[in-house]
Amino acid sequence: MPPTPLATRLAQLAASDPARPAVTCGGTSLTRQQFDRRTNALARAYAARGVSAGDLVTIGLPNGVGALEAAVATWKLGATPQPVSYRLPEGEQQAVLDLVRPALVIGLGGPDIEPDASDEPLPVAVAPAWKAPTSGGSTGRPKVIMTTQPAVAEVMDEYAGLFGMRPDGVHLVAGPLYHNAPFMMSAAALFTGSHVVVMPRFDPAELLRLVEAHRVEWTFLVPTMMHRIWRLPPEPRDAADLSSLQVVLHGAAPCPPWLKHAWLDWVGPEQVFELYASTEAQAGCLISGTEWLSHPGSVGRVARGELRLLDSDHNDVPVGEVGEVWMRPSPGDPATYRYLGDTPTTLDGGWESQGDLGRLDEDGYLYLADRKPDMILVGGANVFPAEIEAALDEHPAVQSSCVIGLPDDEYGNVVHAVVQSARPLDVEDLLDHLRQRLVAYKLPRTFERVEHPLRDDAGKVRRAAVRAERLR
Repeated sequence: MPPTPLATRLAQLAASDPARPAVTCGGTSLTRQQFDRRTNALARAYAARGVSAGDLVTIGLPNGVGALEAAVATWKLGATPQPVSYRLPEGEQQAVLDLVRPALVIGLGGPDIEPDASDEPLPVAVAPAWKAPTSGGSTGRPKVIMTTQPAVAEVMDEYAGLFGMRPDGVHLVAGPLYHNAPFMMSAAALFTGSHVVVMPRFDPAELLRLVEAHRVEWTFLVPTMMHRIWRLPPEPRDAADLSSLQVVLHGAAPCPPWLKHAWLDWVGPEQVFELYASTEAQAGCLISGTEWLSHPGSVGRVARGELRLLDSDHNDVPVGEVGEVWMRPSPGDPATYRYLGDTPTTLDGGWESQGDLGRLDEDGYLYLADRKPDMILVGGANVFPAEIEAALDEHPAVQSSCVIGLPDDEYGNVVHAVVQSARPLDVEDLLDHLRQRLVAYKLPRTFERVEHPLRDDAGKVRRAAVRAERLR
């Protein structure tokens, strides 16, 4: 049978249960039938502004029903949604637009586009690439990652199955829809019939309320969110009814073992899963909470594609030793993406690296160390910032942290910790805490307190940018 266009799948869902909620955000909720008809009308308005099959449409909107409407209307025209942060500075925003040259820009200070008067379906069209998220990478220069998968329902079915989404379930969007994971997983949930509940912005107490109110079954979190939820007072946290949750999937950044243990004890190891993959999607690892307890600290075994760890001379490293992570699709599978604005780091045989470092155990489980560009060389010893940040974040006074290396005449670099906290730092107390978890050469020599979060909504920290600010 031929693949099913996304517009066709949405119409089928609307016909099967027109009154079932499709998308909810705040006080706005649309049924399947309302959502289908409204996105028809919006697609017609986009077409009137020149959008056609094969185009890119840049979407810079905050979380809400409108962000998903814009993406679906784009798909209905056979065009590709290209989500970006609505808070991009003007310079970065223009750099993205110069790179993409979209047929239409939604949001980003542009005029509002009202739906067309007609909500009749349009001629069916299928975009050759169903998504094109943007990544600034460590350099800050924008690049767009165009998937090679078409905008068809079978692609959504595949992701929903891989991530354990039940058809016709309830999906909670906690992260920003301009990031790849929330965007991808929301689409998979929507087109497999789930009610998609969108948080306008992440709030730990509100997340627990929404899980209980909507009987949420599936959500994706980043460790920063898990940390903030766990730091809630025990009374409201323990009183929350999370019995509906079937899958809590986390990823996008390393999860400290202490935090992972806390969530496994609280939610249950059968419900907590971890994903390691890149937007490029050449390969990926997945691990259940039950597996993790047998392999603590691991991000799992390869679930899709192939993976190997190489040294600086591109030789395979022995089991247990740290090497650079290289990935590729399984033999015979097509390329998973193409870049706009960048070129991949490749080796013969189709292997590619995103700069991550890790080690494998004898069972093939991967343990991440850190990113290659972020590693600090202290007196000839390798220091991984993520390990120190995990130990810092375990301290009850620490809200977030970022560890960088600063130049030193004697050691080459020394470890500097930037810490977000609500009160002045007690450095000696922090050091006592760290000495119980780290060897001496990994201890920060200097500390700096800030009041703003050090990680973005996707749980990522740009250590290179933090370091550059300190070296000015």
